[in-house]
Amino acid sequence: MTVKTSTKTPIILAAAMAAALATTATAPAYAAEMEKCYGITKAGMNDCQTANSSCAGTAKMDHQKDAFIAVPKGTCDKIAGGTLKPM
Repeated sequence: MTVKTSTKTPIILAAAMAAALATTATAPAYAAEMEKCYGITKAGMNDCQTANSSCAGTAKMDHQKDAFIAVPKGTCDKIAGGTLKPM
């Protein structure tokens, strides 16, 4: 029994690897353009860490004052209830 392999498979794998590496290389620049915005998340939708938990998605209620999501810099002050510091 012979297994046919596509000649496109190596190309697809190379493209996937290039995309992964490009994403990794731009991550620090992307993070520098973001800020933590507290008090605007929906329950279970926070990015990471609250006063009582160190995991994403653990906010117990909407608009929890110690839960944040990352937003583009300068955006948090424009969102009703958003603050740059946990309350």
